[in-house]
Amino acid sequence: MTQTDNQTPEQTTEQQTAAAQADVGTDALTKAQAEIAELKDRLLRTAAEGENLRKRLEREKEDAAKYAAGKFAKDILSVADNLRRALETAPKDAAEADPVHGLIAGVEATERELIGVFERHGIQRIDPKGQRFDPNLHQAMFEIEDPTQPSGTVLQVVAAGYVQHGRLLRAAMVGVSKGGPQPEIQPGNTVNTQA
Repeated sequence: MTQTDNQTPEQTTEQQTAAAQADVGTDALTKAQAEIAELKDRLLRTAAEGENLRKRLEREKEDAAKYAAGKFAKDILSVADNLRRALETAPKDAAEADPVHGLIAGVEATERELIGVFERHGIQRIDPKGQRFDPNLHQAMFEIEDPTQPSGTVLQVVAAGYVQHGRLLRAAMVGVSKGGPQPEIQPGNTVNTQA
């Protein structure tokens, strides 16, 4: 007779109950470990999302500080244009004793101060005369027929453009040449004419 044959029915039931409880304990342990793994994963994802949010808010804060004067700067650009126009139309041969000379000197000083304020806030003037037309920085107002200049060269600047920390505030308004020789294309700057 084997050992299981010598056992009473109560002992066999107790063993089955113990085995069932062990299976339940193993199932509970497996479920608990799965739940721990899921909670750990959720915690790591939440921490990563929090860090990403912190970095994004920090970037937005830096951008807000960097470009805070952008709207005001756009509004004040016309003042810079008017100061430049006043200096360009002022008589160049005014004598030192002439009252107009003092006025011109005052307008020049005002323009220098305004440009200094622009520079402190990262605003730079774009004066593209003689450069290749760039639609990202320039706005073509008209074309000038000139066979001596390569097509697409800025020949006249109606109003200077401005950028703030590399971001365009206002495009330069320009007159562009046409009718001249085609400009040389630099390596890497090819244009797909088949598209």
